Amino acid sequence: MIVELGHFALILALMVAAVQAVLPLWGAQTRNGALMGLAAPAAVAQFLLVAAAFGVLTWAFVVSDFSLAVVTANSHTLKPMLYKISGVWGNHEGSLLLWVLILALFGASAAWFGQNLPAALKARVIAVQGMIGAAFLAFLIFTSNPFWRLQVPPLDGQDLNPLLQDPGLAFHPPFLYLGYVGLSMAFSFAVAALIEGRVDAAWARWVRPWTLAAWIFLTIGIALGSWWAYYELGWGGFWFWDPVENASFMPWLLAAALLHSAIVVEKRESLKSWTILLAIMAFGFSLIGTFIVRSGVITSVHSFASDPERGVFILAILAFFTGGALVLYAARAGAMEAKGLFAMVSRESALVANNILLAVAAFVVFIGTIWPLVAEITSGRSISVGEPFFNAAFTPFFVALAVILPPGAMLAWKRGDLPRALRSLAPVAVLAVALGGLAFALQTGRSALGPVGAMLGAWVVFGALRDLWARTGRSGDRLGRLLRLPRADWGKATAHCGLGVVVFAVAAMNAWAVEDIRVAQLGETFPLGRYEVTLKEVREEPGPNYTSTTAEMVVTRGGAQVAVLHPEKRVYPVQAMPTTEAAIDYGFLRDLYLVIGDPQQGGGWAVRGYVKPFANWLWGGALLMALGGLLSLTDRRYRVAAGARRVPAGVPAE
Repeated sequence: MIVELGHFALILALMVAAVQAVLPLWGAQTRNGALMGLAAPAAVAQFLLVAAAFGVLTWAFVVSDFSLAVVTANSHTLKPMLYKISGVWGNHEGSLLLWVLILALFGASAAWFGQNLPAALKARVIAVQGMIGAAFLAFLIFTSNPFWRLQVPPLDGQDLNPLLQDPGLAFHPPFLYLGYVGLSMAFSFAVAALIEGRVDAAWARWVRPWTLAAWIFLTIGIALGSWWAYYELGWGGFWFWDPVENASFMPWLLAAALLHSAIVVEKRESLKSWTILLAIMAFGFSLIGTFIVRSGVITSVHSFASDPERGVFILAILAFFTGGALVLYAARAGAMEAKGLFAMVSRESALVANNILLAVAAFVVFIGTIWPLVAEITSGRSISVGEPFFNAAFTPFFVALAVILPPGAMLAWKRGDLPRALRSLAPVAVLAVALGGLAFALQTGRSALGPVGAMLGAWVVFGALRDLWARTGRSGDRLGRLLRLPRADWGKATAHCGLGVVVFAVAAMNAWAVEDIRVAQLGETFPLGRYEVTLKEVREEPGPNYTSTTAEMVVTRGGAQVAVLHPEKRVYPVQAMPTTEAAIDYGFLRDLYLVIGDPQQGGGWAVRGYVKPFANWLWGGALLMALGGLLSLTDRRYRVAAGARRVPAGVPAE
């Protein structure tokens, strides 16, 4: 009975979404305050109904209700409770329900926190959210119903994909979806502004917090996914340019560009047309990511489904919303005339360069991701685009971005003084070159990647700190003024510092890592960089729903014990699938990373060992970026400045 209530709640949510999509939009067009007033309660009602359905599905997983097809296919009575709960979104149907829940949450948040919005704009934004919600609810109910019953329930389930039975994958999808779906708010604001025919500083001020929140969640989600790939897959890497990794990275790049271009709209009322286009494309690439994950057209270890019919449905949603928004964009292009003029050397120009580099980088990733599919369709040949292409094609744009970031941030609006900005950054340049030279001197027989990464990272980090210090003036109580700077200034500096740390960590891990692959006998000691590793024993151990081959490996340095690590190779009998559990000794300056493989015919075990320098700096830098975004989001100006353009209720802002 409870399951039927969840199914019924989904159907009611679809009806409410249809009302939310049509009546407030009509009310804004006809200046009908009563119809516009329906937007907020409809958005809240849709959220409560979808939340009820999600709660019912979670209950079904917790109690192992195998009368539901999705529970049978993705759960098991012996599975730990954490993975029973994460199993709710560890499959196509449940993850899509989570997507719809977050979409409804953002629509309800617009109703709760949009008091300062003009009534007509608020109604249109929530109506567009309702359209997206109705499309995905229809997709969920008609093609991917999570409440589909089995006529004869089995005694037990088929278990969740073993790769997903991990804490990192328990939290990675919700954060990623909060980012993906959060970009729908920027899309809704863009479409609402196009319908009104007006984009101004107040609009940019309203759209920035929603975009910033989505970018923060995307940053955390991507970092969690990268960390999971690092310690779970046993490959020793953190980023593999997998199609699904790229699917989250592309909207992250475009959202970063959107954040910076919205600043120009807010401060100078320039780049209006470009900012609207970025808002459309950022959410469009989120939909493209959904298509890649769920259509099966591109193979990935992360894919949820491989049903072409579902892919066609998602493709139709993508075409309708992105195509429709672009048609509206073309029709309203004349209404987005830029007002602010600026010189070639100015803060605006630096932000334009920032946008171009981020957008082109996203386009490069898109081409590399989709090219195998295009080649197969056009020529019938199966090709692969791997890490060498992405590294060669993507890296130059990000290097250029890192180079222009510090001086661009210190230029004045409208007309800047580049020589003055560079003079101010001269100590930073000297320090960056010195650190790069130190790295080059310490390494022997290696590429220039490490020193260049150290130099670029230092340039970005100390450039951000120099910009923050420059905002305190030239005399007086500079430290006091530093502490009183707006949170947005601190947030920008923190996020830029995080980016610099990530740049350095990526270069260090690629340039200075030590790798060793061998067959090791029990009791054998072998070198791993500056360390020695001894394979003490390998034993079989039972787990709650798996069997484990566990090794004991002792790591020493100069005769002193550094760590005792226990890498595992697990086999989940229900799905007959093995997984690798790397053993990692985390350190501030390096990680020791050991993996046990299969037994060999001639005796011994396959062993992989790595020394990963500055590995934790990578995820620390990502968290710094997210923290910077959070600091900016809590700036008081985001909460009160939007009231600058109030319009009486019932009067559309046209």
